[in-house]
Amino acid sequence: MSTLLTPRVDIRRADERFVTDIGWLDSKHSFSFGRHRDAANTHHGLLLVNNDDIVTPGTGFETHPHRDMEIVTWVLRGSLVHQDSTGHSGVIYPGLAQRMTAGRGILHSEKNDSWRIEGERHAEPVHFVQMWVVPDETGLTPGYEQLEIDDELLGGGLVPVASGMDRHDGEAAIRIRNRYAALHAARLEPGRSVPLPDAPFLHLFVARGAVELEGSGPLGTGDAVRFTAGGGHRVTATEPAEILVWEMHATIAG
Repeated sequence: MSTLLTPRVDIRRADERFVTDIGWLDSKHSFSFGRHRDAANTHHGLLLVNNDDIVTPGTGFETHPHRDMEIVTWVLRGSLVHQDSTGHSGVIYPGLAQRMTAGRGILHSEKNDSWRIEGERHAEPVHFVQMWVVPDETGLTPGYEQLEIDDELLGGGLVPVASGMDRHDGEAAIRIRNRYAALHAARLEPGRSVPLPDAPFLHLFVARGAVELEGSGPLGTGDAVRFTAGGGHRVTATEPAEILVWEMHATIAG
């Protein structure tokens, strides 16, 4: 596929994102989302949503539906309480990989219940990134999976968080139902670097901190890069940083 594509490195700065700020929610959208529509910015590869959300204590997303989407949630700070119509519930926190398969239809809620868990004095906002990719097929059975991978992140390299690719069998923390996509994460101390995968489509998101992208210069918190027909660049932390990298070997038709 990459031989048919024009190599491109497209840097998107944090302050260029769509913003939804409604008091209890401060959400920054890398792609068209909700009332924010831009026909030229609907997806990259298989990734349709990369929402950078902060939710205040005691609030959150009430029960709402999803369909035919693989939804991965990655918490950076605080904790998020998940409940869904399949009977799954749990608390998502930093270092815990979580995936929800919406399939033929699911209802779920996401709340910052830190005040219930820790008490009023210790309540804090929850900061998380929620990412959506399309599944291989529609009408799948809804499902949920989560797994602690904090120890793997201590190594400082790119760690598979969620994948549907065969080469990650037995390696990725959780499985998604798309055989052409994988999400990686890395926590980097200053001076530590990692090479990005080679793929027809790659999405790098600086979730926190600051890094230097080989050949392109500095990136800060909230910055993103969309690679086409490329990869292999090194990312080096210039301050403590956390990055999320989607490796994709297909794109959405049309």
